[in-house]
Amino acid sequence: MRAQRVAAIVLRQFYLMRGSPARVVPLFAWVAIDMVLWGFITTYLNAVTASGFNFVPVLLGAVLLWDFFIRVMQGVTMAFFEDVWSRNFLNLFATPISIAEYLGGLVLSSIATSTLALAVMLALATAAFGLSFLVYGLLLIPFLLVLFLSGIALGIFSSAVVLRLGPAAEWFIWPIPAILSPFAAVFYPLSTLPRWMQYVGRLLPPSYVFEGMRAIIGGGTASGTGLAVGAGLAVLCILLACQFFAHIYWHAVRAGLIARYSAETLN
Repeated sequence: MRAQRVAAIVLRQFYLMRGSPARVVPLFAWVAIDMVLWGFITTYLNAVTASGFNFVPVLLGAVLLWDFFIRVMQGVTMAFFEDVWSRNFLNLFATPISIAEYLGGLVLSSIATSTLALAVMLALATAAFGLSFLVYGLLLIPFLLVLFLSGIALGIFSSAVVLRLGPAAEWFIWPIPAILSPFAAVFYPLSTLPRWMQYVGRLLPPSYVFEGMRAIIGGGTASGTGLAVGAGLAVLCILLACQFFAHIYWHAVRAGLIARYSAETLN
């Protein structure tokens, strides 16, 4: 793997964003809306409940972490979709760039965009609604790491699906985070779910993050074993997603799908 080729993928994304504010604004606009909306919801809940329970670190903190996971995933898929929309694959893979270098560039692009989104969310949640991440302590770092790795894995998998099925399949990708959120137990304990959903939830690395977050807010401690399992699952998901992407790519090359890539392709 050559760093110059990975950097070239990142540089292309930078030039695209620099030349188009319409690509930059969504990086922080939607997360800002989420923070404001859920911030006022948590403020209202704090006002109407007499229990003294603070909903801000539970609900608003969960929204922030889940949005971070989504932005990491979309950081990969949006960089990939730029090549989809411009039908650039034939040009791109006619160069000496490898699959690992291409995916590395997508991951670095996601790091940049998700970091920007995270900074905006932290600034809004802290300044407007008093959300302090000091309550999570140093465990915030493994929380973000597990969510980041999970988002990267989902982004690579989603990109492979679109590469196989064609540009129209991108509409299968956008709902995936919403479909996963009930199983990931973002807003409630995993024990709330039916047993079969709990089994699915335990296979999702983000569920260990949110379970740990609620344990800390409740005055306990997060399970180190649970976080280790979540991190291990996230790494496994990345390896499987990369393998899946490489398999789909070589299938597309052998079948000539890349040369015939068009908006009407869905088979």
